[in-house]
Amino acid sequence: MTPKGKLIAIGGNEDKGAQPEGGHHTKVFTHNFIEDGILKRVMDEVGGKDARIAVITSASNIPREVGENYIEAFGKLGMAQVDVLDIRDRKDVTPEMVKRLEQADGVMMSGGNQLRLTTIFGGTAFLDLMKRRYLEEDGFVIAGTSAGAMCMSNTMIYQGHSSSGLIKGGVKMTTGLSLVADVIIDSHFVERGRFSRLTQCISGNPTAIGIGLGEDTGVVITGGEMLETIGSGQVMIFDGHDISYSDLADVEEGQPFSIEGMRVHIISKGHSYSVKQRQFTAVRVPVKQ
Repeated sequence: MTPKGKLIAIGGNEDKGAQPEGGHHTKVFTHNFIEDGILKRVMDEVGGKDARIAVITSASNIPREVGENYIEAFGKLGMAQVDVLDIRDRKDVTPEMVKRLEQADGVMMSGGNQLRLTTIFGGTAFLDLMKRRYLEEDGFVIAGTSAGAMCMSNTMIYQGHSSSGLIKGGVKMTTGLSLVADVIIDSHFVERGRFSRLTQCISGNPTAIGIGLGEDTGVVITGGEMLETIGSGQVMIFDGHDISYSDLADVEEGQPFSIEGMRVHIISKGHSYSVKQRQFTAVRVPVKQ
């Protein structure tokens, strides 16, 4: 079934018109980019200033602070109906929370630990409703940043340092929320040098497409497969369909592996990529006179 809603997967540290969350030593935005940035696109896709967005901070270890950051950031864009759902454990996934999700026009999942999102929401009526609305309702949007983006795929990275990505077993994966099929998503991709992580993931899962999201950069996913890049940075696409040689299955755990034929695409704002067709679409850049 082709989803009628949209996903917006963001690589983390999106411009909120303030300091980056979580204390990471990453770039600080001092201009007014927020007025033309990712959160503005999220707001527009959800339905504009009068829409209602449910913010899920379950992945974060500072959920109250993160929730306040989103209230402030969306408020700067003129959006007043920002409902922060304080869900910190499975016992908090109550019928009241399900009702609040029913009343929202879209969802924003914060960063943090993606394993918390799967262990809290997996198998719940809340997740069932979120999936059903995404599949059946035009205009329903599920956005997520960092952990909130990584959890969207069937296969989810939950552990692995960039330095061990090219060592067999150096990346740990599990089942995600399964909102989008045939992809594996990684975040903070350029800034934290995570090229090796997706290389191993796609080497072991060549039917999937790897999506490496830079910070303050994301993809709008329509039809469950068409990716449009948004934000100020770049997205890297890893395609393993044409891998002609890999010894990942044969080397011992903890040993380096070899592959041949991995394809990599780099897409910046406005460019797009079809997961089903494995096709890159460029945008004509105006020539300065």
